[in-house]
Amino acid sequence: MTKPLPEVSPNTWSFLRDAMIKPTGFREYDARWKYPDEINLPGMTALGLGLGTQMHRRGIAPVIAVGNDYRDYSLAIKNALMLGLMQAGIQVRDIGPALSPMAYFAQFHLDVPAVAMVTASHNPNGWTGVKMGFERPLTHGPDEMAELRDIVLNGDGQPRSGGSYEFVDGVREAYIDDLVGDFRVSRPLKVVCATGNGTASAFAPEIFQRMGVEVVPSHNTLDYTFPHYNPNPEAMEMLHDMADTVRASGADLALGFDGDGDRCGVVDDEGKEIFADKVGVIMARDLAKLHPGATFVADVKSTGLFASDPELQALGVKADYWKTGHSHMKRRVKEIGALAGFEKSGHYFLAEPIGRGYDCGMRVAVEICKLMDRNPGNSMSDLRKALPKTYSTPTMSPYCADTEKYEVLKRLVSKLEARTAEGGSIAGRKIAQVVTVNGARVILDNGAWGLVRASSNTPNLVVVCESPESDAELRAIFSDIDAVIRTEPLVGDYDQTI
Repeated sequence: MTKPLPEVSPNTWSFLRDAMIKPTGFREYDARWKYPDEINLPGMTALGLGLGTQMHRRGIAPVIAVGNDYRDYSLAIKNALMLGLMQAGIQVRDIGPALSPMAYFAQFHLDVPAVAMVTASHNPNGWTGVKMGFERPLTHGPDEMAELRDIVLNGDGQPRSGGSYEFVDGVREAYIDDLVGDFRVSRPLKVVCATGNGTASAFAPEIFQRMGVEVVPSHNTLDYTFPHYNPNPEAMEMLHDMADTVRASGADLALGFDGDGDRCGVVDDEGKEIFADKVGVIMARDLAKLHPGATFVADVKSTGLFASDPELQALGVKADYWKTGHSHMKRRVKEIGALAGFEKSGHYFLAEPIGRGYDCGMRVAVEICKLMDRNPGNSMSDLRKALPKTYSTPTMSPYCADTEKYEVLKRLVSKLEARTAEGGSIAGRKIAQVVTVNGARVILDNGAWGLVRASSNTPNLVVVCESPESDAELRAIFSDIDAVIRTEPLVGDYDQTI
């Protein structure tokens, strides 16, 4: 196999023949590129050959489940990827159009060791990528991604005989059966089902109806042009649209899903967006009553309430704060035997006996309906108001190029650590500690905090802040953290701010 080129001009003979892969597309825990600017179809075939070669090197049985999300170019990309996998001697089980968690489910349902899901996740149209894994329910982490990158970019893919193709029907139906089982709600429940015209449109309404939930549709027609907004339940545009629909329909809550269905966003009956980390605390309170003494993992972008909430403390819950990213979180949940993991971005990792440990927005939706059923006297807003009050920002992402962001972050962490060593403050409060497990989470003397880290998926930094005191303190924390960030001229504008 020849080495892929980092750049090939479109509309040329070479573009149709030679593999082109931009190296920055190999990220911490999945692969993402702008298509066709950063990868072409021969490049995707080279990726498949490299992934198949990695399976052989690691002694993985040469069988893989492959799916694709609902974008107009995803099928062509999946076909190119499968061609490379078969070239590497891999037996491909094509499950057709799918959600990422349906592909993860297929590993269990079809009893195959590996998975490759063609999806750009919640990224806007123009992006593509692959989520892959060899050890269910885990997906590739930094070590596996670095190994795959080197195999592919060095042209070390090894063609072998034995490759084959089989289309497997019925996985979607088995996935839905597995999610719902025989559960039916015993209280009336009216839910806004928001799918942003993405892949979840083919799943979520049916899942709610199977549970006896009254569905208020919100952009549930499949349309890969995403005519209303890009389906991303972390973006305020989608959350505000969900809130408007709740208020207009009198629904009990809204549940929204991203482009590949592995994330879930929540809006309560008062039209208030509840960020996923707070939903995680609500779920942890409910689940800890069924499983006292459970351990819950939260990512570093999440609220401090997992550790400080008096109700969770009374139930003997252990909180573990870990690196942001679906692969990091899945691995941590499995390693320490946690009951669940919660990520502010809307990934939830529900392990046995609730789920199988992978992130599934549909599983979260089912479990939230079960939670509401177990709390018939409470609305979702009641459960929100029962939490200790904190003030938090959405996830805010200032631009920083993929080639620069990690070096920029390293300098920012050093600056924040230096301020701490000098006895400095943020928002007029003394810095208690700086946690550097994933970027810098600057914790103040009253438990307030501000985080800056590098996005693993896009050319951005990520900033999140929280105060247990007031909105004014929250804004002061953000202002002071942003002032440090602005000392780096390579950091650009935010996608959204408070």
